[in-house]
Amino acid sequence: MPPSADRSALDLLDAHLEALRDRTAAPPLPRLPNDVAVDGIAMDGIAMNGAGELARWALGRLRGLPREPEDVFDREVGDLLVEFRSLRCPWNAAALRLLDDTYTFVATGPRRHEDWAHDVLAVLHRSVPDPRGWVRLDWDRTNDARCSVPAYPFAPPSAAEFPDRLYPLEAEGAVAALAVMAEEWDCEPAPVRSRPDRDALLDDARILLDRYGPTARYWTNATAAASDPAPDFVEAGLRGTRSHPFITVAYLNGLDLCEDLGLIAVNGDEVGVFWSLGAR
Repeated sequence: MPPSADRSALDLLDAHLEALRDRTAAPPLPRLPNDVAVDGIAMDGIAMNGAGELARWALGRLRGLPREPEDVFDREVGDLLVEFRSLRCPWNAAALRLLDDTYTFVATGPRRHEDWAHDVLAVLHRSVPDPRGWVRLDWDRTNDARCSVPAYPFAPPSAAEFPDRLYPLEAEGAVAALAVMAEEWDCEPAPVRSRPDRDALLDDARILLDRYGPTARYWTNATAAASDPAPDFVEAGLRGTRSHPFITVAYLNGLDLCEDLGLIAVNGDEVGVFWSLGAR
């Protein structure tokens, strides 16, 4: 398959698996040419030799999943989606390892405006796709709270208000801000600073930010950055971090959003948005 067909097939398969997991209307599965090789697929630890092989592997796994009972199918197709996304590219794998177990929002959109705040708002409103088709982490993608608050869990300020809510970060400060999002806000038994895999978490954060290149600029809503462009978020921990809110104060579906920490990465082509949310 040519590169564009590779990308299209993987995007379609990702959307199909996500819809099955979320029990929403699933788009049709991709059709693969008969001459796509399947040799070289390692089923565990998996090294795929191309997009066609990855798609064939995932389709084979999907066809082998029993559809009943429904709760088992839901769980197994969700596990397949995570594995498929992790195998698709190292960036996906790092995002899932670092942030898939906490209440976070992770998304990248295209840079289309000189004032990149407009591009960040488009990401928060889910109105633009990831330019590379890579993973998004969004607990609220199907939340009916978005009928009342379209950007839920966000109620972001206008683009003109961004300078009053954000502070610049140096690269290492951005890495620390992203790594600490692996914590929970109120019930964290093991802060990142004390975990044996602390360095691995920081490495995953660097992988995520490497996407935006050496000229990327970073901003955060954390007030600690007002006086220091490289605060030690890891040492402080989420519970020790204060910020200007970007989240809604609306009490919807029995959930009260109470804290948030955001990181924004900007280069000439993309804007990356990483957000950790505390809820009660």
